[in-house]
Amino acid sequence: MIRINDNITLDDSEIIESFIRASGPGGQNVNKVETAVQLRFDAKNSPNLPPHIFARLKEQAGQRMTKDGVLVLSASEYRSQDRNRKAALERLIGLIQEAAIVPKYRRPTKPTYASKQRRLEKKQRRAGLKRTRGKVGLD
Repeated sequence: MIRINDNITLDDSEIIESFIRASGPGGQNVNKVETAVQLRFDAKNSPNLPPHIFARLKEQAGQRMTKDGVLVLSASEYRSQDRNRKAALERLIGLIQEAAIVPKYRRPTKPTYASKQRRLEKKQRRAGLKRTRGKVGLD
């Protein structure tokens, strides 16, 4: 069981890990050992993920989520397979935790009459200052 927060836990069977060869430096190790991890999580069909959290997760994931609702995360920054597995899992947990936070409702407000007046006065003062600048006449 993977614990996301107090309300959400994911079953280990919901996550599919596949290992691929990583690109970049690493010498012979890169050429023969599959250290990069590709983690897949079917968020759309997960029984442990509420629909409102899935909607926010889909928005946050962007191109990392397929049209079928499968979240695909890759990790290849470390040279060991185990560290890459942990990094990918931490990313998944972080994304779901971020999606679980309910955004604060923004109450629309209007500027006060006094603030409008202050803005216009500053504008007038600035315009006056700029008006005094200019070319010096040849009198």
